[in-house]
Amino acid sequence: MTDTAPALDLDRLRGATPPRNHDARTIAALTANPGCARRGVMDAAGVDKDAVSRTLGFPAPFGQSQFAITRGNVFEAQVKADGCAELLTLLRDRLGLAVPEVSYDDLEVVAGNEGRELRHARTRRLLRRALDSGEGTLYDHPLLRLEIAGQVAYLEPDVIAFQIEGRFHIVEIKSFAVIDGQAEPSQVAAAARQAAVYVLALRRLVAELGHPAERVSHEVILVCPENFSNRPTVTPVDVRPQLAVLERQLARLTRVDRIVAELPEDLSFDLAGALDEAVRAVEARYAPECMSSCEMAFFCRDEARACGATGALGRSVRDDLGGVDSIGTALALADGTLEPAADLAETAAQLRTAARLRAEALQSAGQGTAPDGAGLGSVA
Repeated sequence: MTDTAPALDLDRLRGATPPRNHDARTIAALTANPGCARRGVMDAAGVDKDAVSRTLGFPAPFGQSQFAITRGNVFEAQVKADGCAELLTLLRDRLGLAVPEVSYDDLEVVAGNEGRELRHARTRRLLRRALDSGEGTLYDHPLLRLEIAGQVAYLEPDVIAFQIEGRFHIVEIKSFAVIDGQAEPSQVAAAARQAAVYVLALRRLVAELGHPAERVSHEVILVCPENFSNRPTVTPVDVRPQLAVLERQLARLTRVDRIVAELPEDLSFDLAGALDEAVRAVEARYAPECMSSCEMAFFCRDEARACGATGALGRSVRDDLGGVDSIGTALALADGTLEPAADLAETAAQLRTAARLRAEALQSAGQGTAPDGAGLGSVA
């Protein structure tokens, strides 16, 4: 993040806790709910949402087991050993790629320095040379940057940028197995979303260097263990659908500096402070889908249920209700005890029709006619 006034405000919001860097997983998850101001602010400020949720008493069971992490690290080290010798064999033999000569650059540490700016500068320098002269093949741990909601996030990908015939490819190394040529669809989908984040970041860097963004291929190379062994196999994956969603959602994200400007000047997510009050001061946009992607989901679900938010019933329900944020308001519009404003007249008419049809269905089923509000209340 740059040393601008908004960046300083975000540092203050984070409190004494060191910033937590974005990675491809968190960015992919962030774009799943671009209208949530709470997540946007906390992620932009680098707040450790897992620590916050645990302090609030709503821990989320996210993260891999230590066994899975260890297995993944071992598999990755195997694929990358000896300058990615095994990976190159796979690229040549399985995908039929012509890779006559190879150069390998590890960008994780630069002259003994792990500083982000230095690593990013070296990444830019080497990629510029490759784009201009074609020199360079493999880049391990390139450090990329991507603007998220008006703030710069550093990406420290555990991937390799692979150049062949003038185009770069993202190579994503995962430890889930490909059995008889098939992998778990949900795991492949998650890997594709994460890889799309890297593709987008690399495309933007290439464009900054004065070259067409298409010099970065939309086809990523997924490396996974084959069957029940630790022998790697490679599969090309087209991430154009994920790229389209990612770019659309990032464009829709509310700029965080505008949200921060409206927050109390003394607000802080410091774990030792008035954390519950601070979190509730930033509006959330909870939906059940958050349970699979956000560490704050259990807290936000409890909050949504307590206040009767329509989002607790699902994103599709909230969207269908079109601007009605409260279940109580929806029930009042349905039974006619609340006169709708002009912009809610159509929604109110639909709710009344739904209540009438439900009452008729109950009556025809021999259950008697329930009052409209009571009927809807039992469903809610």
